[in-house]
Amino acid sequence: MNDMSTSGSSCCGAETQEKNNSCSCSCSCEQGTSKTLTTTSTITLANTWDHILARLGVSRMEHRVVPGLYQLGHVSPNSPVIVTANYTLSFDAVRSNVPDGTFILVLDTKGINVWCAAGKGTFGTDELIRRIKASNLESIVTHRELILPELGAPGISAHEVLHQTGFRVKYGPVRATDLTSFITTGNITEEMRTVQFSFPDRIVLTPVETRHVLIPMIIGGIIMYLLAGDIAALGVLVAVLSGTILFPAFLPFLPYADFSIKGLILGVITALPVAGAYIIRMNGSYLDTVLVTLVFLLLMPAITAYLALNFTGCTPYTSRTGVKKEIFRYVPILAGMAGLGFIIMISIGIKNLGVF
Repeated sequence: MNDMSTSGSSCCGAETQEKNNSCSCSCSCEQGTSKTLTTTSTITLANTWDHILARLGVSRMEHRVVPGLYQLGHVSPNSPVIVTANYTLSFDAVRSNVPDGTFILVLDTKGINVWCAAGKGTFGTDELIRRIKASNLESIVTHRELILPELGAPGISAHEVLHQTGFRVKYGPVRATDLTSFITTGNITEEMRTVQFSFPDRIVLTPVETRHVLIPMIIGGIIMYLLAGDIAALGVLVAVLSGTILFPAFLPFLPYADFSIKGLILGVITALPVAGAYIIRMNGSYLDTVLVTLVFLLLMPAITAYLALNFTGCTPYTSRTGVKKEIFRYVPILAGMAGLGFIIMISIGIKNLGVF
């Protein structure tokens, strides 16, 4: 699915994997190949469709290419060697942004992108050393330099790679679009090293975030519609979409550092109009008005904040330690808010069946 040949066959793309996730050809998805494979810089319609499916989280672990050494165009022993992951989006981003005559060394990251794989250890020192030796790279190129993505640095011990293989690790730009300039000039600017998490970077993550909660959202909406009507069902929709779409969109503008607090703030903002619309239609007593408002302000922000907390793994703002602390600190609070909201809702239903 990446316009490549492997001395007669290609495998391990989403189109060639069997239902048991094994390759339909003789090479191994996990071990890769010792042969030098070929690829091009062309992104085909099939590649684009694969990218769309990957962005939606469809068949998540099938978006991978064979690990190994690839040559793009007319290479020579002096050609640069770029290292990347075997996730199709990572591989395609590299091959479509490097000049003709480049080697691409693809590590077996189990179909995970560079940044996440570095954190998990699959884009790591041992795998890089293993892939250098398996591809017989030292006999293919005369230089001893590897260009690695900067976001892969947490998983790599450069001195250990040098000690065991003789290859020196050099970190390139954050974005693949800067690779040609970096390779051509050999220079890297501060901008190239800066991680940008702009609106397009954030919003492109929302389809997969929304898809993961789509079924629970529909079920929750149906239940609330049967219990309390269309506005209550709308509340479920608003709470979920606030956490999966509005939160990434407005992330830099929401106050406070912790994602859970940011999510709670956004959840309150989006819950107030829904609660107001329900109260106007309900036309109940003062006590009912207070209780209904509490239900919306407890349930909706809790849902939005939980989904906001889940977004921490998609951003460059957080660390693994910080995320763990936030989970232990806020998840019990969010669970308590949701539980209290349900208790109040049930109490209203018992008191006055005309409300819920």
